[in-house]
Amino acid sequence: MKVVVIGGTGLIGSKLVRRLGEQGHDAVAAAPSTGVDTLTGEGLADALEGATVVVDVSNSPSFEDQAVMDFFRASTANLLQAEAEAGVRHHVALSVVGTDRLQDSGYFRAKQAQEELIEASGIPYTVVHATQFFEFAKGLADGVTDGDTVRLPAGRIQPMVSDDVAAAVARAAAGVPVNGVVETGGPESFELEEFIRMGLTAQGDPRKIVTDPLATYWGAELQEDTLLPGEGADLGEVRFADWLAGQE
Repeated sequence: MKVVVIGGTGLIGSKLVRRLGEQGHDAVAAAPSTGVDTLTGEGLADALEGATVVVDVSNSPSFEDQAVMDFFRASTANLLQAEAEAGVRHHVALSVVGTDRLQDSGYFRAKQAQEELIEASGIPYTVVHATQFFEFAKGLADGVTDGDTVRLPAGRIQPMVSDDVAAAVARAAAGVPVNGVVETGGPESFELEEFIRMGLTAQGDPRKIVTDPLATYWGAELQEDTLLPGEGADLGEVRFADWLAGQE
């Protein structure tokens, strides 16, 4: 079947296009660089012609509160309208474990708005909630660095490698719409401080890492299990230590 991947040239999207192609699907990467812009609607109708499934793994270029909300609202609305006109039978979107529990964060409010638009669209859908990626440990640290100190909230995290994220999204795309959320995560959980410490140490990053009771996660307070998937989540197999060893 034809599967259009919005954000198909990015980290997850490129892996997803390749994986779906290997499974025998006609996987099409759609992004501004391929002439498809969901913010303006440019190229959408042509890209979606004949598509059975559309997978949205795009992300906002800005994480500023209003900018990210504007992006997900406009992009998702344009995409869903084009899908309805093209007769698309399954909309799959990549989102984040804990989105509904992180609503003090502008980014996660925008992701929640995206999910609500999808749910209300009438198009059969599956939302894949994934945990944080191994690849983003340094980016997480950069966002909460004060001088040479990384200040993290207390809580646990169950990160996963991007290849396993792409595999989970591919399974959703090839499957039957669940009209709800499925979760995916890594095979093991860590204290957030431990995860960041392992990631930075492997890169020779000398920053000091502390757990700070006043620190937030993208502007939201954490509970111990906010970032953890629930029972029945689809878990990847690659362990963080093994992945780090392979990066050397």
